[in-house]
Amino acid sequence: MRRLLWLGVGLAVGALVVRKLTRKANEFTPSGIATSLSQSAGGLVESVRSFVDDVREGMTEREQQIHQAFEDGNLYEEEPEEENR
Repeated sequence: MRRLLWLGVGLAVGALVVRKLTRKANEFTPSGIATSLSQSAGGLVESVRSFVDDVREGMTEREQQIHQAFEDGNLYEEEPEEENR
């Protein structure tokens, strides 16, 4: 009975190892690489979209500040600081 138990454990562990190795080997096939690249590209596209949305939001906020300053008459020009030579 003890040998049968260890035989079952060995078969289960062997099956798990074969499954993991098969999945890992599939990652290096052309279709696995294509899938990985498409997922990475999708993440990159989403990051760029998020960045662009943040920039647009910042631009809109700054534009509102400039319009409000113009309406209030608080316009000023910043003069560059002169360096002492």
